[in-house]
Amino acid sequence: MATMELTLENFEATINQEGITFVDFWAEWCGPCRMFGPIFENASEQHAEIRFGKVDTEAQQQLSGQAGISSIPTLMIFRDGILLFNQAGALPAPALEDLIGKVKELNMDEVRAEIAKQQG
Repeated sequence: MATMELTLENFEATINQEGITFVDFWAEWCGPCRMFGPIFENASEQHAEIRFGKVDTEAQQQLSGQAGISSIPTLMIFRDGILLFNQAGALPAPALEDLIGKVKELNMDEVRAEIAKQQG
């Protein structure tokens, strides 16, 4: 599956779906973003079971602000609507693949139990 454009209108609905969603916050003028873009796109083609979305921080300034984006590229990973990863900086392909593997292996029941324990 190719990457999808995420906007203020479809962001929440997309990340709250069951399954895994990777989100790349980027801008056209950002050199590291242009380096990371093809890596992100390639991963989206290799992992059809994962949603890959991109947020153009210039076109989606309100969404970027709500997400607390202070530098780009920033990668966020959601699974079943839960934010699991939020980090600025371009990742090399092997690091992105490693992250994909780790997110797939997570036991979400344990993650939810840990969140409940922290909130309780």
